[in-house]
Amino acid sequence: MRTYIKNLKERIDKNVTIMGWVDVRRDQGKMIFFDIRDVTGRVQGVVLPNSKEALEVGSAVRSEWIVKVEGVVGKRPDNAIQKDKENGEIELNILKIEVLSKAETNPFDIKTDGKEVSEDIRLQYRYIDLKRERMNKNIRSRHNLLHFVRNFYTENDFVEIETPCITKSTPEGARDYIIPSRLYKGNFYALPQSPQQYKQLLMVGGVERYFQIAKCFRDEDTRGDRQPEFTQIDIEMSFVEQEDVMKINENLITELVKEIYPEKEIQEVPFPRLSYKEAMEKYGTDRPDLRKDKSNDNLLALCWVIDFPFFEKREDGGWTFTHNPFSAPMSKYEDNLLKKERIEDILASQYDMVLNGYEIGGGGIRNHNPKSLRSVFEIMGYEDDEIELNFGHILKAFSYGVPPHGGFAFGFDRLLMILQNEPNIREVIAFPKTGEGRDLMMDAPSRVSSNQLKDLAIKIEKKEK
Repeated sequence: MRTYIKNLKERIDKNVTIMGWVDVRRDQGKMIFFDIRDVTGRVQGVVLPNSKEALEVGSAVRSEWIVKVEGVVGKRPDNAIQKDKENGEIELNILKIEVLSKAETNPFDIKTDGKEVSEDIRLQYRYIDLKRERMNKNIRSRHNLLHFVRNFYTENDFVEIETPCITKSTPEGARDYIIPSRLYKGNFYALPQSPQQYKQLLMVGGVERYFQIAKCFRDEDTRGDRQPEFTQIDIEMSFVEQEDVMKINENLITELVKEIYPEKEIQEVPFPRLSYKEAMEKYGTDRPDLRKDKSNDNLLALCWVIDFPFFEKREDGGWTFTHNPFSAPMSKYEDNLLKKERIEDILASQYDMVLNGYEIGGGGIRNHNPKSLRSVFEIMGYEDDEIELNFGHILKAFSYGVPPHGGFAFGFDRLLMILQNEPNIREVIAFPKTGEGRDLMMDAPSRVSSNQLKDLAIKIEKKEK
């Protein structure tokens, strides 16, 4: 039976079997020393001269080979204890070594933090880069946060529901990734930019409190805190006002930091609140960094930015939404919206959470009045047939009765990036794309066969030189 390395201290003078990677091999003639690691830790083992079979196998073993090792756990003599080293008070007397898998020499050193290595090379060999201690810690912290989030919302009576990843293309702000249909040639699905419409339809369906760890996809220019596909902590709640939604998500962050990042300090609780107007006038941004000491990596300055303008001018002079077309106006601007008057003055029931100069989440109270929602689309310049084509499904659903509702979504990768003190979200995603949206490990995007294109009735036109 396998013993994890973290449990070897409990097995003094016992025979054990461990499995893992050879971290370091040191051949000292009649003896061979190994540092072996598994997912739980590291331990030093030694093959003594009387273990001839183990010496023979061990002499051929190299770093990063994967081995099964049988031996006896022993205490080190007092003068050999290494208190500053993991498992420095024990040593494994290796009796047998079985090679489970050989390994080529790594293309780079995994014992460093990796910042000296070209990111393109690290992403090309991501499966090797993930062995690095810093990356392993980031991925495990990702799990811990997701586990905490699931428990938090579940304990607050939310239901986790998965929504489709193949849906309808609708204008929601960014470009869609579209998927051609083989069965319905000339028609396309889209990958969801967010679960926005589905979660609102769940409110029509009487769910009341929904959450999801959702994959989202946006075909937009990338940057350090953005990826073509990303993870969103998504929630929606019925029969709530703005204060209710803000409160529960503020509680999530404060409890999460306390539980998982006790070394970090939240600068101010409750989080201070700034209107959009105040933030822009005072800081020149709606994502202000309010830290009193920006040199302290463990200081978290959170705030809310509220009272956003509903609409903003497009370059062509028309109107578009600032956050979300499904938001409700603040009650005092309801008439302006319905009459389409003084559009520039309309404020929406929208709110962003900002952390150390990054927007980590945002949401709003939704417009559950079909007539008012239609007015939003009309202000944005949609004709009746376009409204029906793009949004007819949700307007129809709302005609069957929809409770007042609102929601919120965290950019999970961005939140984790900040909490882990990383420079970009690629460091906290197991298999990210490059800053240009390429997957160097899988060599994607890539061409597909002519037969696949033929099945989809798609023809690739070559650009004229």
